[in-house]
Amino acid sequence: MADDETDGLRAQLEKYVGKPMGPPAVAPDPVNLPMIRHWVDALDDRNPVYLDEAFAATTRFGGIVAPPAMLQAWTMPRPKIEGIATRGGAPGEIPRDNPIVALDEAGYVGTLATNSELEFVRYLKPGDHLHVTTEVESISNRKTTSLGKGYFLTWVTTYTCDDEVVGRQLFRIFKFDPSTIGAAS
Repeated sequence: MADDETDGLRAQLEKYVGKPMGPPAVAPDPVNLPMIRHWVDALDDRNPVYLDEAFAATTRFGGIVAPPAMLQAWTMPRPKIEGIATRGGAPGEIPRDNPIVALDEAGYVGTLATNSELEFVRYLKPGDHLHVTTEVESISNRKTTSLGKGYFLTWVTTYTCDDEVVGRQLFRIFKFDPSTIGAAS
């Protein structure tokens, strides 16, 4: 019998699809030159549009912009390390009514990040202050993989600045039950 034919948990998870993963959030700091400098130094990215004001002023941007790949970095909250093990390794509190918590409580405690896709709508400029919303896009039927039985959970994070969408990130994880490693289909 296929996994999805007798999957009562999947039916319970359906209530999360299309719903927020948690409350909206605001970046702890606006986009700023010191963090851009740290990023480009760490990655050895010498594009002058990121740090050279005179050069950047001559470009289509009219001034310094942040590297697009920094999009998620601006909104990452400061980690709360105390009690991190009891939160399943999460750097902050996870709302109780959340598909990750529901899957953990059902025994699907293994987590594997499978992919992330970024969409950059516009470059960020120093002073931009980002707001973030995250919504569950989809939850697969139960799958059997070499890691065991589990569910692919996908969410989309939308980044805005002054109510303008500046980027999106699709993120997918596989939540699996480690006790089912090697389970037959």
